[in-house]
Amino acid sequence: MMEKVQRFGGAMFTPVLLFSFSGIMVALCIICKNPLLVGSIATEGTTWFNIWSIIEDGAWTVFNQMELLFVIGLAIGLAKKANARAAMEAFVIYTTFNYFVSGMIKYFGSFFNVDFALEAGGNSGLKLIGGIKTLDTGIVGAIIISAIVVYIHDRFFDTKLPDFLGVFQGSSLVVIIGFFVMLPIAFITAVIWPKLQLGIASMQGFLAASGVFGVWLYTFLERILIPTGLHHFIYTPFVFGPAVVEEGITKYWMAHLNEFAQTKEPLKKLFPEGGFALHGNSKIFASPGIAAAFYFTAKPENKKKVLAILIPTTLTAVLAGITEPLEFTFLFIAPVLFLVHALLAATMSATMFAFGVVGDMGGGFIDLLAKNWIPLFTNHKGMIFTQLIIGLAFTLIYFVVFRFLILKFNFETPGREPDSQDIKLYSKKDFKEKQAKGTGATDTQSQYLDRAIIFLEAFGGSENIAKVNNCATRLRITVKDEGLVQPDAAFKAGGAHGVVRNGTAFQVIVGLDVPQVREQFEKIL
Repeated sequence: MMEKVQRFGGAMFTPVLLFSFSGIMVALCIICKNPLLVGSIATEGTTWFNIWSIIEDGAWTVFNQMELLFVIGLAIGLAKKANARAAMEAFVIYTTFNYFVSGMIKYFGSFFNVDFALEAGGNSGLKLIGGIKTLDTGIVGAIIISAIVVYIHDRFFDTKLPDFLGVFQGSSLVVIIGFFVMLPIAFITAVIWPKLQLGIASMQGFLAASGVFGVWLYTFLERILIPTGLHHFIYTPFVFGPAVVEEGITKYWMAHLNEFAQTKEPLKKLFPEGGFALHGNSKIFASPGIAAAFYFTAKPENKKKVLAILIPTTLTAVLAGITEPLEFTFLFIAPVLFLVHALLAATMSATMFAFGVVGDMGGGFIDLLAKNWIPLFTNHKGMIFTQLIIGLAFTLIYFVVFRFLILKFNFETPGREPDSQDIKLYSKKDFKEKQAKGTGATDTQSQYLDRAIIFLEAFGGSENIAKVNNCATRLRITVKDEGLVQPDAAFKAGGAHGVVRNGTAFQVIVGLDVPQVREQFEKIL
């Protein structure tokens, strides 16, 4: 079950990866349309304003079609076979589901206690999804329907029908089954969802009123669950879903950013829900402190090697907001440090919120700069300087605490490992010559091929592989016999930061180039 849940969480990251660029582009457009920042050229009605409005319309694509992206993205990530066809099937069946719901609440609205005549959006509980006026089930509905479609797809896609019915097999059969399955599901949704919307509205009020503790708990869970891959289930309902604000913090923030930028009212008063999107501060401010602690506690002869590891991983964390390559360098060596990291990250977010810092700060420094600091600087520089001071203070706290714990308990963090000879568990050269023929790898791909070969051999060879998947930084493998899987040292020989083991389910922490490594891995298979 854990393996399935982790795979589900990893699949959700497929559409999430698109939000960073879109958010930055929307923010850039808002900046360029703000007269306070660029002058009178940005006045509404000017050519400059109109051009940036056109660009902004395009930048909103990902946010406006969020449900469709999750439906398609989950099918790509979850389907065990013919992923492209699964994505098409998911789109068709999800659209069918929304047409069914739309018709039910249109003709029998009083039965479902829904007023279909209301305008979509706001507090109506309705939304236009793919041009269909339907219940606003958000990404929750998209995730559920996509999961159902993937189950139908994996179960029936390969079903062989009699020759005279051959036109109805494959994707057609999946869509046919999905069509009839969606009828009762649409009815159940129309009955239950309006009541859930009332519950969500109540929960929004509770969480928004929970103040500093709520922000602390949210951030702690988002960090501490990273090793399991379940952190997606914590931040997604808040950032992209309706947990505290309709359609999620990210979309709400971008929609109101211009308004926030032009007022001098404290943002904590205008948008207290923005406290639940401060978790990115730990990526920006904690990472340098952790890296410095590793460097200054490493053995003198190993400091150059440690620096070579820390510079790219720390830059990745600070700029892009992807912290797993850094965090997994110490997670398995000293897990107590990861617990301390989660506690400090939560305390940092809670402290910032207590001092009035809010916004959409779930990414790295590039995200922070484009979506928060630049557009807000004119009227909210006080909040920005407060955030910066608290963040830098926590950088120092991280350094002091990590350095103390590493030295006190003699944790074998990078550069402190006992001297030992390199362990060679197999011949990469022989295996490469044997397996790589026909992969068609170019010189550019060869570095990924080398790593894929090492990982495959460490997993006990191609005969031992049952499933292959990946998320943002991890290669997720299910094996047939975990007894054939070699020790972590074998994977680290291929540049892995660590390995998560859970029965036959394994996660190799590869880094941001995991999609390229997976591609070569599957070519060898």
